[in-house]
Order: sequence, then C-alpha cells, then structure tokens
Amino acid sequence: MKWIESEDGSFTAFSTQYGEHYHSTKDGALNESLKKHIEPAFAIHSDKNHLKIIDICFGLGLNTLATLYYRDTYFPNTTLEIFSPELNGELVASLVRFPYPDIFKSYLPVIASLTECGVYEDVKTKITVVIADARLAMQELSGVWDVCYQDAFSPSANPLLWTREYFADVARLVGNEGIMTTYSIALAIRMGLHENGFNVYLNAGEGYRSATVASVRLLCEFEKIDVEHKMKCNPGTTSLCDVDYIALSV
Repeated sequence: MKWIESEDGSFTAFSTQYGEHYHSTKDGALNESLKKHIEPAFAIHSDKNHLKIIDICFGLGLNTLATLYYRDTYFPNTTLEIFSPELNGELVASLVRFPYPDIFKSYLPVIASLTECGVYEDVKTKITVVIADARLAMQELSGVWDVCYQDAFSPSANPLLWTREYFADVARLVGNEGIMTTYSIALAIRMGLHENGFNVYLNAGEGYRSATVASVRLLCEFEKIDVEHKMKCNPGTTSLCDVDYIALSV
C-alpha cells in the first residue's frame, strides 16, 4: 500500500477497494482525527475518569493512537477501553511499517501488539481490534459505550455503515449519555441519526472542514442542527436504508 502525505504533514493511505483515502488529505490525517473525533469526545466527557470508545473502523489506527496521545497529554488519569473492528486484516498487519507522526513514537509497542494479537492492555488502557465486518461486530457488541468514532469510508463507498438501521445499533450502544462523532455533514446521514433519537450538532472551527456530533442528550458545547427544518427544505432527501444496499453487498 502506498503511503500518502496529507496537508498537515502526517500520512494516510488510499484504499483501492473503496476508491478513497483513509483520511482527508486537505484537513490532514492527524488533524482530522483530533478535531473531528478526539477533541469533541474529551470535551464532552471531560468529567469522566473512564472512557469506553468504539472506533469505526481501525484503518491506519490514527484515531486510536490520537486518543492515547490526547489522553496522556491532557487527561493522564483517565482510563480507556477502545474496541475497533476492521475488515482488512492485511492492512492491520502492515501497520508496523506505517510512517506515524513523531508524537506517536511511544505508542509503537501498542501497534506492534495489536498487529500481532489484536489486543493491547496496560494499567490505564485496553484496546481490542477485531478483524471483522464492522456492521456485524456492532450488532454483536454489548454494553454501554461513551463514544463512537464513526469514521468509515463515505456513504457512497460503504453505505451499509451509514444506514438508519446501522445507526440504531450505535444508538443502542451509546445510550442516553454517549456521543457519536463523524466527518459527514450530509443531510441523509443526519436524518438517519435524527430518526434514531439523536440530537445533531455542528462541529466547526478553524483549520478543518465542518463535521458532526450526535447525542441523545442535549449538548451545550456545539450548535444544534434543526434537522426537521432541513428535511422540509429538502423533501427529496431520505436517510439511507438497509434494503437499498444489502443486495448490492452480497
């Protein structure tokens, strides 16, 4: 696989299977992970001393490693449990050779452990990477989780990880207090979240393109999106539905 340098100097890669980069080359791979997933998650859950995070999908591991870096830098007393499904086992095995940012040097043993046995654990951290279809993994996963990093390939490339039925599993797992973060701002995706009882929020700031945060509970940290108003203004837009895509995936 060819590593590709992104705008912030960190590297990503291109998936020939899905026809997309793993991260935004414009926002920067590391910058995107931090701004669209990690920083919102810790801002909202800053009062918690233990965080349970679902990372969809593991990919190059930047979201998981950025979570460790951010925790160790700003919330050193917080313990972490991270669960991450990934379909491409060969990709995970190759990550011992990936050119990670220098700030991740101390976490290279984490990557080595995950590539070898799919598990890393120390006194403050437990990470599990399963080689599996993320959709099936989410259906089988149980418990209550604080955060879901929804970072799958785009709805056009991998629609079954963006349907309203998929978001029902996300809603079940994050419950009333958890959140979901994603780079997508598409109305169809926000509608799928809204239909599952999520309040939808805009994640915007300098140095990155807008993103989305969703939670059943009300959040004061972000601007709420009036999804119903946008639906009325765009009557031809509908949320994605399993029945429209399952036959295509067989």
